[in-house]
Amino acid sequence: MGKTGGCEGALAQAITDALEGLETGGVLGVAISGGSDSTALLYLLADWARPRGVTLHAVTVDHGLRPEAADEARAVGVLCAGLGIAHETLRWQGWNGRGNTQDQARRARYALMADWARAHRAQPVHSGPARHRHDDIARHRHDDNARHRHDDIARHRRDAVLWLRPLLSLRRADLRADLRARGIGWIEDPGNADRRYQRVRMRAALALLDEAGIGAPALAGAAARLREARAALEIQTLEAARKIARIEAGDVVLARAPWAAHPNEIRARLITHALCWVASNAYRPRRAALDRVLRLIETRGTARGTTTLHGCHVSIRKDTIRITREWQAVRDLRAPAQAIWDRRWRIFGPHSKGLELRALGEAGLLACPGWRESGLPRVSLLASPALWRDDRLVAAPIAASNAAPQPGQGGDWRAELLPGADDFFTSILSH
Repeated sequence: MGKTGGCEGALAQAITDALEGLETGGVLGVAISGGSDSTALLYLLADWARPRGVTLHAVTVDHGLRPEAADEARAVGVLCAGLGIAHETLRWQGWNGRGNTQDQARRARYALMADWARAHRAQPVHSGPARHRHDDIARHRHDDNARHRHDDIARHRRDAVLWLRPLLSLRRADLRADLRARGIGWIEDPGNADRRYQRVRMRAALALLDEAGIGAPALAGAAARLREARAALEIQTLEAARKIARIEAGDVVLARAPWAAHPNEIRARLITHALCWVASNAYRPRRAALDRVLRLIETRGTARGTTTLHGCHVSIRKDTIRITREWQAVRDLRAPAQAIWDRRWRIFGPHSKGLELRALGEAGLLACPGWRESGLPRVSLLASPALWRDDRLVAAPIAASNAAPQPGQGGDWRAELLPGADDFFTSILSH
């Protein structure tokens, strides 16, 4: 892939490198807030996409936290229209006024955009660098190791979507210079100067460290070495998973003795990844809660045990550790029959009006007298997807049982795990 259009030098190369060898399906997603980072990304991607016949779809999330946000989203829409790029604004309405606003907004943003990307088959999704400067990279790499977050890397999977930050290593000044050369403006985020936010306070602290001779380049170098160490651990974790893990009806089943033979860090990473993957949760459980589960597994010997964590049920048996979805976490989750349920299940079959996806639960299990023939544990089936018409069970594909199918519907129902069982293994590598 070469340089194209007005996209030149390091900026063009960053886009080319990010997309080298990736299957785009002819459609790319791009998240744009209107700030200089994402606006520069939009134009650079447009330069890259046009000569290759690749279609761009743009998306903006209005969190509803600032009165100006709606006008800014409309301005982004006008900008995209001028480039001939389809644009959609997604609105978050889930904040209850409590908790960590920024964290909740970030989670909601990813969830909304992931649903949007899957609906438009727009993958990968590109987002602006936001954390692209050396000082920000150093700060967030430290945060990543302290809090075990995934969301600050150049390439990662989340909610069954591939996310890229192709301009992560570039300077904001260079991106703004490119926009000025094009005669394009951008929106300034007032949050970038608000000292109530940790990222703003950290930048000020890093400036003081720079004066003391501990500059951002040194911190960025240390962060790079930490990334290398983490990459080595991820590879070791993947190799262990390939040998001792299997996926069964959406559950992760680990061979217990081989799991116990690995170093503690690899054991913890395997359990953590299984919990996050089964729950479709990009955030890891708190380490204290995870350590409690690890101790339970290690102290049970050959005895059985169960516990719950992170929206999952952990079953400890003599030979296996099974991580399955917890029924309590999905008991109230409802979705249209042809939608994606629990962010990972889709039901195929003779759909008709009035059908709804819900967890099988106790009532559904009672309507499946042959559920034991599935060979799956009861706890796994309780949280499995089922098709309902009001209070009547129509189909339970995981339990391999159809209950009183409606006339003309037959019993040909199939549950498909998205994005597929192999994603458990490949998504261990965050980049």
